[in-house]
Amino acid sequence: MKNSRIDFKNTKLPKVKFVDEFKAFALRGNVVDMAVGIIVGAAFGKIVTSFVNDIIMPPIGLLLGGVNFSDLKFVMNDMIGNKPPVTINYGNFIQVIIDFLIIAFAIFMVIKLIAKAKRKEEAAPAPVAAPEPPISNKEEILLTEIRDLLKKNTEK
Repeated sequence: MKNSRIDFKNTKLPKVKFVDEFKAFALRGNVVDMAVGIIVGAAFGKIVTSFVNDIIMPPIGLLLGGVNFSDLKFVMNDMIGNKPPVTINYGNFIQVIIDFLIIAFAIFMVIKLIAKAKRKEEAAPAPVAAPEPPISNKEEILLTEIRDLLKKNTEK
């Protein structure tokens, strides 16, 4: 039986363009813009969560008689032995709804500003460029000079 070894050093593999295609995809403006938007959005979400938890909810809880919303829950089953109680944490749910409403309102305002800027841009008249004189070729220039010379000679 023959030795059926494959010579990998001299085997030519087809060029894989996957890396080049991925670079073209990843470096397109839209993908980079989207990545920046996601990162900024995540940071904005944390700011809103802190705003709701630390600034909005304490005064609302105080107005409602010193209630801490994160502690509001409905106990379905008390603690049995080492097992924690089964609860429905509706206070936390209320805080998440307020987070969502604030983020949704902020996004709505940003989209509204972008739409207003686009309308302004579309409404602004495009600058009218002065018409350029027609481009002449050499024959036309020469004929024009001859005509002008003939006019001068006939005027004399």
